[in-house]
Amino acid sequence: MTAAGKPVLTGGCQCGAIRFALSAAPLRVTLCHCRMCQKATGGPFAAMAEIARENFAWTRGTPASFRSSSVAERDFCKDCGTPLGYRLLVCDSIEIMTGTFDRPDRVVPTLQYGIEARLGWTGTIANLPGKTTLQNYGPDRMAQVFSYQQPDHD
Repeated sequence: MTAAGKPVLTGGCQCGAIRFALSAAPLRVTLCHCRMCQKATGGPFAAMAEIARENFAWTRGTPASFRSSSVAERDFCKDCGTPLGYRLLVCDSIEIMTGTFDRPDRVVPTLQYGIEARLGWTGTIANLPGKTTLQNYGPDRMAQVFSYQQPDHD
């Protein structure tokens, strides 16, 4: 926590069984396009914030982990399946998926790794046509949607 005892950033899984807090800003925020990260996240890349271990704490629950390679483990919620983090076994930091932060807008990537596996279309995402969720579903259908996910706070 900061000197005032308040975390710098917080986050957690979809169901709320796992929560975490940072007492200092991430060391760096990156995108990884490697095939292992694509499979681990189910997406075209992983967006991760690297945090010094002394500045990171699981504040609710303990994640399950999967040894995805000879050098790393990946943490996830065993209840809802949310991918949470990536840990090199010989490193003093942990990488947390940016989408799991309560304020993902505050963890902005500045570097990309694994670009040999980057999918060609990812560079054109910003140019695709877009709709808001309301425009996509319409007001009647939106009125029937209720989230069962943990809100972005405790």
